[in-house]
Amino acid sequence: MAATVTLFGCQLSKPNYESVMDYPVKSGSVQEVTYSPASTQFSLWSPNADSVQLSIYESAESTAPICRQWLKRQKDGSWQALVKGDLLGQFYAFRVWDPLLQYEQEETPGIFATAVGVNGRRGAIIDMRSTDPEGWSSDCRPAMSRVANAVIYELHHRDYSIDPSSGVEHRGKFLALTEHGTLSPQGLATGIDHLKQMGVTHVQILPSYDYGSIDETRLADNRYNWGYDPINYNVPEGSYSTDPYDPASRIREFKQMVQSLHKAGIRVILDVVYNHTYDVAHSNFTQTAPGYFYRTREDGSLGNASGCGNETASERPMVRKFMLESVRWWVEEYHIDGFRFDLMAIHDIPTMNAIRQMLDEIDPTILLYGEGWAAETPLIEESLRPIKANIAAMPGIGAFSDELRDALRGPFYDDHQGAFLAGLPGNEQSIRFGIVGAIEHPQVDMTKVNYSQQPWALQPTQMISYVSCHDDMMLTDRLRASVKPEGSRKSKVESQKTICDDELMRLDMLAQTVVLTSQGLPFLWNGEELMRDKKGVHNSYCSPDSINAIDWNLKARNLRLCDYYAGLIALRKAHPAFRLVDAELVRRHLEFIDTPECTVAFRLKDNAGGDAWKDIVVIANAKREAVKVELPDDEPYTAVVANGVVNAEGLFRCEKTAVVAPQSAMILHK
Repeated sequence: MAATVTLFGCQLSKPNYESVMDYPVKSGSVQEVTYSPASTQFSLWSPNADSVQLSIYESAESTAPICRQWLKRQKDGSWQALVKGDLLGQFYAFRVWDPLLQYEQEETPGIFATAVGVNGRRGAIIDMRSTDPEGWSSDCRPAMSRVANAVIYELHHRDYSIDPSSGVEHRGKFLALTEHGTLSPQGLATGIDHLKQMGVTHVQILPSYDYGSIDETRLADNRYNWGYDPINYNVPEGSYSTDPYDPASRIREFKQMVQSLHKAGIRVILDVVYNHTYDVAHSNFTQTAPGYFYRTREDGSLGNASGCGNETASERPMVRKFMLESVRWWVEEYHIDGFRFDLMAIHDIPTMNAIRQMLDEIDPTILLYGEGWAAETPLIEESLRPIKANIAAMPGIGAFSDELRDALRGPFYDDHQGAFLAGLPGNEQSIRFGIVGAIEHPQVDMTKVNYSQQPWALQPTQMISYVSCHDDMMLTDRLRASVKPEGSRKSKVESQKTICDDELMRLDMLAQTVVLTSQGLPFLWNGEELMRDKKGVHNSYCSPDSINAIDWNLKARNLRLCDYYAGLIALRKAHPAFRLVDAELVRRHLEFIDTPECTVAFRLKDNAGGDAWKDIVVIANAKREAVKVELPDDEPYTAVVANGVVNAEGLFRCEKTAVVAPQSAMILHK
């Protein structure tokens, strides 16, 4: 049945929907603007609207439109208008009249704007091909035969280059990662050259779409944010561009960044936050289809699994379609090579599997992983949530292992509680679980693994192996807070003391040795290799540069640590035994060696994965004294990692017994 409403002197036929769940799915693309020099086609999905009006503006900040035009309703719930003439360089906004809109009616660029003006309030009409840098059509993702080869490095644009010590011209911008030859005050490589020195295969950039917490008209204020507050999901953030007023600038410079990283042999992963919006009242979702994009409780209140006041409803057809098209847009238009889903457990398994299937059709080596948890319980049944326990229902999709993370450094909820790195026993089985990649293994006692009673990964590549990331204390800060100096007592004075830098470096090396020799995909947070800290701040999402910026002077002070990271990455790349891909191969070739408490050791045997080394032994010792570990047989072994040094050619020989220095790791082979 259809109702007839009269608005602005016009009679409009409107379908009657019993609920938002009855809304039709838009046919064709969700994108809203198709430009040509002769005309521009506009299309907005707003199925319950009484009417939709389009306004064209000369600039993003014009107070009065050049013209207005009413859109016509279509059967698929969308509204369309064709505006003749060349609108290149002009701006647009929709205004929707919907009886369900409980908030003030506002202009919106729509849900799928692909170019916007300053602060993203109006869409921009541009020729996307004009934003392609020279050679963009031949840009391709660096070769990667299998996802197990990935070594991921997370960074924030501003953190990485804003400090003058970075030697970068475009500090805090997308273009910072296009500059070569940048140096610290001591003449050491920074920026993209540092990434190449490290040997990482992927850079995961914190949210880089248009987000709401930074006023792009006041960049001189030097405000900071991580960016987990989405406004326009399909446009790069203006504050990271050299000119947020120019809609093409942010797009072109983002592409230049991707192109530069690709030329350096590094793939790019985008951190995406489809689980919530910056707010509800002013969101593009609410202003186009109120009540549809968010989950609500029976009393009408909003779900809050994000901890940010709302949660999106990915199980609804148009939300799912939006997410699929958005991911495809970033892959096809921006050549993105992977996606990290923030609070992935808020979404639903069918949507995540649909995204994986779509990516497989494009390139199966495009990474897809996320946080297998939510801030609060999502308003969707547990069997449909992409939580860690349900990862087996999502082949090809990974999740972070907080089991390994917290077994190494201590629980997320208590910054002052240590674990394995603090020399505390009882974490060995959880570390074993992380080493095998969260799969079933006969030598992992799941009754002693933290957080999980059952293995949750089908394949080891579904586990992201890490000890720290952006939304927590830096590893350096955490170790200072949780590891007491040797000989300290519980007096108030003694409890305020922290471990010395030498011990801090040893424990940093030990932690990342476990991460980089695990069968999961290793993940590093920018600056850990420099012993960067954030002055003890746990949640620095809006802290100033004095807390978040990387001081590149640290590289000279901690060059030994930086070289250790690079050496471990090179060792992992050179030896397929550390990345066996298949769970059955891990069970067949990886065996744990009995060791004292606060130590973990394992052997990769029988040329695992076709490795040139017959057997490899890895020993992690968190004790403050040396430990002796009996080697599996009488043949001599060659140590390639010991006492904080990596040398693939060999450091010394061991027979029968390995003596591992305090708070260190040893890797040997025969």
